[in-house]
Amino acid sequence: MKKVHTEYRWEATTLEGFVQQLAVGYVARRYFFYVTGRVPQRLAVGEHDSRLLTKFDVARSKWSRYRRSKRIGPDGRPLANVQYLRFRSFWVLLATSGYHRFFLEHLHSATDAAAGRQYRDVRETPIVFGGYSIGHHGKASVRISRRGYRELKHYFLSLATVSRSTQFLELEFRRSPFEPYGGVTRQMFAILHAVNKARRIAGLPRVPTDCVRIKRRTVKPFDSLVYQQAA
Repeated sequence: MKKVHTEYRWEATTLEGFVQQLAVGYVARRYFFYVTGRVPQRLAVGEHDSRLLTKFDVARSKWSRYRRSKRIGPDGRPLANVQYLRFRSFWVLLATSGYHRFFLEHLHSATDAAAGRQYRDVRETPIVFGGYSIGHHGKASVRISRRGYRELKHYFLSLATVSRSTQFLELEFRRSPFEPYGGVTRQMFAILHAVNKARRIAGLPRVPTDCVRIKRRTVKPFDSLVYQQAA
């Protein structure tokens, strides 16, 4: 039998690339349902990747996914598509709405007892990783996670009135580790507002708003590693 190989990329080389691919590449394209996990220490990452990619038939071309979405499954719904993404040991498996083994495999679990399923819906429960929270509210949304935001705000407020000069605070805002997606930018301005409120009470000059980054870098999320799936 002739084998047709599909090139598929799944391993993000940076956190920024992981978040970008997850939010812009997948969630924005209606991959709403997901499960997450970490590669077990007993397994090599390559073996773990291969198992999931093969089990859920992930490695498909763009056109193969399109054709699949036009077909009807045994339950009368269109066939769903699945994507897999990993950064270091953290991985996420996502699916569009429809019929797929993904839903059958993750149907029953204590993870979401009320719904009787293991997988989650990013529109209801954002994916939290690396200090980010990736969700969907009418469109893909990237924010600093609640814990990350709380810690970052505490850090900046601890520095708010240390010095009369604004130079150090401006530098700290500019080198914030979070990429300025829309939600992140609004959170950073909220922190800046809290800092300037504290400085105003202390009689100190305000930190200028132009220290908050508003232009996000577009990165290439994947390295040269590919998965060869025989069809």
